[in-house]
Amino acid sequence: MDWLSYLWLADYKIPVGKVAKTSFDWMKDNLKPAFRLISDVMDAMISGILWVLETPHPLLIVAAFVALTWIIQRNVRTCLLVALGFLFILNQGYWDETMQSMTLILSSCIVCMAIGVPIGIAAAHRPRLYAAIQPVLDLMQTLPTFVYLIPAIIFFGLGMVPGLLATVVFVLPAPIRLTHLGVSSTPQALTEALTAFGATPRQVLFKAELPWAFPQIMAGLNQTIMLSLSMVVIAALVGASGLGVPVMRALQSVNTALGFESGFVIVVVAIILDRMLRRGGSR
Repeated sequence: MDWLSYLWLADYKIPVGKVAKTSFDWMKDNLKPAFRLISDVMDAMISGILWVLETPHPLLIVAAFVALTWIIQRNVRTCLLVALGFLFILNQGYWDETMQSMTLILSSCIVCMAIGVPIGIAAAHRPRLYAAIQPVLDLMQTLPTFVYLIPAIIFFGLGMVPGLLATVVFVLPAPIRLTHLGVSSTPQALTEALTAFGATPRQVLFKAELPWAFPQIMAGLNQTIMLSLSMVVIAALVGASGLGVPVMRALQSVNTALGFESGFVIVVVAIILDRMLRRGGSR
């Protein structure tokens, strides 16, 4: 490293960390009402979803998921797989943890799709906008997920809300990219024909572009769910409840049985959600 010192590179370090810390400190001091509002809204959404999933009898929730699977898939074997998966979770004694993780997943899906789909549509219609946000999306997906936890803890403390926000930051690029791909791949001849017959831009969007992009949007939803599920263990580090808690507990105590039980339940949840939505991603 002597040659670096010779070139004076080490003497003029770019203050990336200091700038980040200064920015976070300024936001913490000046944007408290905004963060409090975000925290209240997120906490209310999480509490509502958790109440819906935990209040009824577990078998009623299983029946509801099986019915939803039938509506989406129209396949008896897939419905049977979903039912067996949830019964296995009940058998292993991880129902409450699973519902807590499902709450985090559903909440992240609501936030990511509500933000990602409109941004993807806007980016498909404005190439310069997509070119501008593409580096930001790359940064959101490549920055280590543990780094997201630091500002989440600074702004929101411990609990489900910082876990949800860290999950949203990591997952959001998926629906944006896939919505952009679907809308931008709409055949130009189709949109030109609608425009020639007097269709407004709104009508072109709802009559042609969104139906054409629907498989990609559903693929974005599937990716959102899978990526959110991959964050349950990391979210447990900031106090988010769910299946990540027994995994962390097993890691700390070197408990092989607990680790494999909770890990296998996470795999079962992933299989259930993937099979429920797989058909939605095909054209």
